Amino acid sequence: MDITNSTAPAVSSAPAEGSTEASTAPLSLALIVASDREGRFAPVIADWFRSRLAEREDFAVTVVDLAEIDLPTGLSHNPSPAVRAELAKVSPVLAAADAFVVLTPEYNHSFPASLKNLIDRHFTEWQAKPVGFVSYGGISGGLRAVEQLRQVFAEMHAVTVRDTVSFHSAWGQFDEDGRHKDPDGAEGAAKVLLDQLAWWALALKEAKSTRPYAA
Repeated sequence: MDITNSTAPAVSSAPAEGSTEASTAPLSLALIVASDREGRFAPVIADWFRSRLAEREDFAVTVVDLAEIDLPTGLSHNPSPAVRAELAKVSPVLAAADAFVVLTPEYNHSFPASLKNLIDRHFTEWQAKPVGFVSYGGISGGLRAVEQLRQVFAEMHAVTVRDTVSFHSAWGQFDEDGRHKDPDGAEGAAKVLLDQLAWWALALKEAKSTRPYAA
């Protein structure tokens, strides 16, 4: 499984009471690449989005690529050793994250089964944390998948960020080297998304340090 730290490690010790570390240390961000389809376009958009994150000092990013996770769709309260081994690769990353960005295509007006499988196998890992979305597809830009995901994450007690980054007919927006042909609009949208995500992540992290979340 490809879980890659692009900046600092995602897991850090909690700051001492009264310290300023909580407001100055990078927030742990898990970037979830949802597509597992053969020939997928997701890596192009993931690389572009990581280039946006590389310019920020307020996030420490870990990439979780669902194409590299072998999780069966059958859920069990007593998973097999093989399933436990796969979960051990991803569950600690989700638990340690202060925030999430889900990068998803739109499949048949919805989102990939691999993503729903990941969501359904976890619960407390999502609670009282913000989730942002980067989507792509045809004329809809993946926004129908995002609207469905908002309902799913609400059930997980997560907070979804209003603004998104969406790529309509994404395959024509990047050149053969993966560079966006007209980046101003997309880069502006990414900044708004990440600014909102950072605000919510810090606010929720500080709130949880004062009192436990009432699930």
